[in-house]
Amino acid sequence: MIDATELTARLDERGYAVVPALLDAATASELTAAYDDGPLFRSTIVMQRHGYGRGEYRYFGYPLPPLVQALRETLYTALLPAANAWSERLGSKVRFPAALPLMLELCADAGQVRPTALLLRYRSGDYNALHQDIYGEVAFPLQATILLSDPATFTGGEFVLVEAKPRKQSVAHVVPLGRGDCVVFPNRLRPNAEGGRSTFRHGVADVRSGTRVTLGVILHDAQ
Repeated sequence: MIDATELTARLDERGYAVVPALLDAATASELTAAYDDGPLFRSTIVMQRHGYGRGEYRYFGYPLPPLVQALRETLYTALLPAANAWSERLGSKVRFPAALPLMLELCADAGQVRPTALLLRYRSGDYNALHQDIYGEVAFPLQATILLSDPATFTGGEFVLVEAKPRKQSVAHVVPLGRGDCVVFPNRLRPNAEGGRSTFRHGVADVRSGTRVTLGVILHDAQ
């Protein structure tokens, strides 16, 4: 279970938060093995072809595997209080609906009907350039990445967040993760302690050896 109140407090404090051991080792292994199950996925992206970095990721198709669907629903519910509080503090009139299916209805109304949950696989020399996962007009402001690989089996590949504040130099946050840990972070903006707003981008540093696999959980669909 995720304590939404505690999670909101940690997000307010630093802009991101880690939920330790959200998945156990067996579940992480099950999801890692799913990467090679072609029918589960709607598309495969080779990052260097698009200038995104180097490596590969695969978007699940609908219907999502039950485990991925359950994670998406659990994270949406836990993050909803922070999402609506942040929206208000940022001066937006947008308020996010009470359940994930209602959020996806808003996406569908805007022409966003493709699922965005994905598996990402990095091998030696691979990395993910700094980016944001928006995908369309409708966007939930928080998302999650779960490390599926055992950190003892690869080197490098640190998860990196870069936070930019107006009229200040950017700050890099390097977030250490254990197997099954989940990092929650803004897909674009968050209100900061100074009463302004910070812009976030995220990426993955070069993997120096081994293979690193993660699950990305984005809470809006794509066009």
